[in-house]
Amino acid sequence: MLASFALALQFLTRLPLNFNIPISEQRIAQSVLFYPLVGLLIGAILLLVNNLLPTHTPALNAAIILTVWVLLTGGLHLDGLADCCDAWAGGLGDKERSLAIMQDPAAGPIAVIFLILLLLLKWTALQSFLQQQHVLIPLLLAPFLGRLSILLLMLSSVYIRKNGLGSAMHRHLPQKAAKLIVLSSLLFCFWLTNINTLFSVLILILLIRYLALQRLQGVTGDVYGASVEIIETTVLISLALSNG
Repeated sequence: MLASFALALQFLTRLPLNFNIPISEQRIAQSVLFYPLVGLLIGAILLLVNNLLPTHTPALNAAIILTVWVLLTGGLHLDGLADCCDAWAGGLGDKERSLAIMQDPAAGPIAVIFLILLLLLKWTALQSFLQQQHVLIPLLLAPFLGRLSILLLMLSSVYIRKNGLGSAMHRHLPQKAAKLIVLSSLLFCFWLTNINTLFSVLILILLIRYLALQRLQGVTGDVYGASVEIIETTVLISLALSNG
């Protein structure tokens, strides 16, 4: 299990780690179980960064924390969001056209606009938490629930690309363990935060799933990435509004 956690850490972050781990499809799938835990670790690192910053510059601190957040993940999920935005705008409702656009490494204007808006929303929400000195729950909960959304989508949706990493994850995902992690995580979040935030997250995951099934008849790695970014932003906005 420790090897699976290390694989999850290597895949989801850009931390300078070099674990020499034998890789198999089963181990890759098991690593998905640790995605929410990696989210908590990302949140803990962001909290450490926040503690090293002065308290009188909340706007600058929010920008620094957001920059570290993006660098920690290498923009992995932002890339997925950008691909989805371009595919939904340029796919014209066609599955194959949408999938082809997702594989194009270039980002179109729609993707750039959505990325700017999302990062602006995150920065503004972070600034409001820093002004009130209430950063603990948002910085832990947002990356945690963002990565939990991947598990929820894996359990509830078909993966449509037949080859590659995501396909192996889907085929060999330990279903019972994944369901137990999702249930316990949701109960933990219910205890930790307000019901409105958790309800908003679940509704958005259902909406992402619906849109992916409608357009693609399933999900892809880009959909997972988009879900992480959308859920993170939703958590931050919901908590910021409830704190206000």
